[in-house]
Amino acid sequence: MDSFVIQGIQTLSPAELNAWSDKRLELVEEALSNWVSPDAPAGLGQAMRYAVLDGGKRLRPLLVLAAREAVANGVQDKTLDAAALRAACAVELIHAYSLVHDDMPCMDNDVLRRGKPTVHVHFGEAQALLAGDALQALAFELLTPENQPTTSANTLSHIPDEVQARLCRLLAKAAGFNGMAGGQAIDLASVGLALNEQQLREMHRLKTGALLSASVMMGAACGNISAQTWGCLERYGQAMGLAFQVVDDVLDVTADSVTLGKTAGKDAANDKPTYVSLLGLARAQEYAEQLLHEALKALEDSGLKSAHSLAALAQRVVNRKT
Repeated sequence: MDSFVIQGIQTLSPAELNAWSDKRLELVEEALSNWVSPDAPAGLGQAMRYAVLDGGKRLRPLLVLAAREAVANGVQDKTLDAAALRAACAVELIHAYSLVHDDMPCMDNDVLRRGKPTVHVHFGEAQALLAGDALQALAFELLTPENQPTTSANTLSHIPDEVQARLCRLLAKAAGFNGMAGGQAIDLASVGLALNEQQLREMHRLKTGALLSASVMMGAACGNISAQTWGCLERYGQAMGLAFQVVDDVLDVTADSVTLGKTAGKDAANDKPTYVSLLGLARAQEYAEQLLHEALKALEDSGLKSAHSLAALAQRVVNRKT
């Protein structure tokens, strides 16, 4: 696939990125549909599938797969590719579970997600709570398949124990009190408060950035790279994660609910601190561009020759309209 150079690194054009992502998303959607079973008891499977399938940007799975390809550098390994696909689906399940719980009346009390009624509106609060719990558990089940002795017939199921453990640790830390859950706790406690920029950055580093950064690092964990390259990918993931939230804050005041697929203007309505309320719209947009520059510089410093898709995904995040 052809590429072009921006800020000293190779990236993909929007059309090339669409072609790249369409192919990978087909794999992810098929895997999610197969692994999120409709047969869970008492209608739970239907609520789980409603929460996960047929919607969302799937940015986190794409980051996993793009990072895996970057560290593989064109060398195929079916075992590690299979681990990366499981990681891509696992991180999307964690993301989906967090949205189900965040939308509930005890949290953000939202009624629209991904262009359709939220899970608790459609299935009731109790079923939504259980669906989120089950999706979280399933994420870690996917990362720890029962390994069989490797043969030509079952090579894809034999994921090394050390890879499984590393993926589980990365995802658990990003989802827990040191990541997404901790950030949500800060968010709920900050309603009506005037946070400074450092406090706001820390909240979003945990609430949104941790899982996006972990997506990158889970893909990187499905390969062998130096500590220096690992550190560069961490810098990329952290800049990407924060950029996503800054753009989210911008879109909350510049786009409508139909475009976003979720309720627009809810942050201001709920008196929540955002980058727009703190910096103003123009400065928030400038900050997103600065973070894009930081992400691309980290890729340049990594020395990776196959990071085209990671670079293009960073541009997509900052330039997105939904």
